[in-house]
Order: sequence, then structure tokens, then C-alpha cells
Amino acid sequence: MSAPATKTEEQGIFADHQIAALAQAGAIRPAAPLAPDQIQPASLDLRLGRRAWRMRASFLPGARSVGEAIARHALHEIDLAAGAVLETNCVYVAELMESLTLPPDVAASANPKSSTGRIDVFTRVIADRARAFDTIEAGYDGPLFAEISPRTFPILARSGSRLSQIRFRRGNARLDDEGHAALHARSRLVSADNPSFAGGVAVSIDLSGFGDGLIGYRAKRHTGLIDVDKKGACAIEDYWEPVFASGGGELVLDPGEFYILASKEEVLAPADHAAEMTPFDPLVGEFRVHYAGFFDPGFGAAEAGGGGARAVLEVRSHDVPFILEDGQPVGRLVYERMAEMPRALYGAGMGSNYQAQGLKLSKHFRSAG
Repeated sequence: MSAPATKTEEQGIFADHQIAALAQAGAIRPAAPLAPDQIQPASLDLRLGRRAWRMRASFLPGARSVGEAIARHALHEIDLAAGAVLETNCVYVAELMESLTLPPDVAASANPKSSTGRIDVFTRVIADRARAFDTIEAGYDGPLFAEISPRTFPILARSGSRLSQIRFRRGNARLDDEGHAALHARSRLVSADNPSFAGGVAVSIDLSGFGDGLIGYRAKRHTGLIDVDKKGACAIEDYWEPVFASGGGELVLDPGEFYILASKEEVLAPADHAAEMTPFDPLVGEFRVHYAGFFDPGFGAAEAGGGGARAVLEVRSHDVPFILEDGQPVGRLVYERMAEMPRALYGAGMGSNYQAQGLKLSKHFRSAG
């Protein structure tokens, strides 16, 4: 088990009030004041700035700044102030309102927001001279950009839209296998009777059906726009086809199609830990699970108003059809200690969209009728 952090070191994921303190100290430098709901229990929502660029291709800046790479590879500039349509299968890079001047012992990592992943918008944060996406080295001083590539639905986004989120951490507080087992014994992280703790807590797929036999949704092609800032504005039937359980408990994933499915287990993030979903080794199957992997403290927790919640899984098969079987492991929940306890938990009066969820589409959709 990893060595426990001390109070003075404050090793671990920064909590909401610590993120606020970073902003107050100038380590987070927003172009406009942070919105009241922008800071989450263990993360900060990132907002699109005014400018975006249609790019020839995705890139990592390497030894250059992102601005230099944009100048070299951009096709045209887009003004996001009034909103702009981002088309499917195109690559865009947008400046973010938040830039950083991190302390030398504080690093950060980013991920798509849950609502972003659930509409199949592939987004990654890029920093100057970065050699990896979504990774900001300790002590980084500079701007942040978001690479955005809608895969299935065209989207309408604007300055201030929130597609990504960022976590700040000091030190290494990631649990090892023994640490995951001990935390599960204390807090029951998943509802499985005998979960695996190799490389994280195993999560499997539910293909048995939810009441009426519904197991998920497959995205339609050639749909209308999704305005990323509007809740409940889209009818489910205009964008999704329901997928129902088969007698054999299997689902054939069609190459290139996008599915929303759910975990068999109910999962929990206790108040003093944050989690991230990571996919299983690609050698077990040519598919990707869960674009949006952050689980904030309180997710699924009774103290936050829930009784456990399913992990909604964004699934895409690569190159060849692939058969998923009910109960097949598809991902791992990797937990990290919080540096301090959050002042607010996920779902505890925060208007969290996915607390106590079952099989749930993104906030943009309303039920038929």
C-alpha cells in the first residue's frame, strides 16, 4: 500500500477549496472571473476562449508552443464569441480562458467532462511544449488549449462552453493493488462480490437489460446539431437508437459506431478519494471504453444523496466487429487520495447531472413525449 500522506505535505488531488486558493494565488489565471459552479469537488471546469482554429490534423507541440503549431497547421480561424458549428470528423483547437502558473510541486491532468464524452466529442487539453495530451507538468507556466473533434454529432459551441475539466495534484497518491483492496474493504467501492484489484478496481459491462430489456443506445448518423450549453434541448429518438438485450447476453459492436452502455456494478467514490476510469488493455479487445474518466468524491455515495451509481460507458469498436459479453470486464477504476476533504461532495446540492444514475444519456437529451 502506498505510504500515507501527511497533513503538511498535502499530497494528493486538490479539493475544491484548494483549487479556489490556487486561483486566488494566481496559479490559475482566468481571462474572465471563475463562475460560481465552475469548481467541482476535485476538479475545475475549463472554458473555451474566443478563438478556435480548424486544423489540418491533430498534433503535439513538442519543443514548440501551441501557438507556433497553430500558425503552421491551421486552415482558418473561428470566432467563438457568438457560437460556431464544429463539424464531425474535423479537428479544431480552441484557446481556453484558463491559463496556469503552477507551483513547482503541483502538476495537473485533464479529461473530457462526462457530458462531452456522452455525445462522442473527443477533446484533449494541450499545453505548450507538451509531449502528451491532457498532462500538465509541475510548475507549468503558460496557456492551455483544447483539441476538439466531434465524432458522431455536429456541435454548437461558444466562448465559455465547458468541454474539459482539470485536476491538480501534489505528489503521488495513487493507490496500488493493496491500497485499492483496503479502501474497498472500508467503503465498498463497487457492488461486485469479488472484484479484481489488479491495476485498479475492475468494472464490467451490463448486457442483461434494465427493466424493459434496454441495455444501451447506439448513436444515429446525420443528425441535427447539439448545443453543448443547452440542457434537455434534444429528443432522444432524433439522435439515438435503443439497443435491447439478446437471449445470449451478447452485443456485437459495429466498427465505427458509438454506443452508450452501463456498468454491471454500482460504483462509489468516497469523500476522501477521487477516481478515474481507465480502459482495459487493448489486447483483450479492439474497443475503447469511457472517454470521460473523472469520478469526483461523493459520486454514488449515500452521504451525497445516492445509493451507488452505475458507471455510464462510452464504447466504440475499432476496425473490426467485436462481441461483448454480459459481465465482461471493460475498465478499471483507479483511486487517488484527496489532499484534503472537499467542502462539497458530488451530488450534495450541487445540481450534479449524473448522481444515482442508471443508464443515462447526457444532459442535452429529454425523454420522448
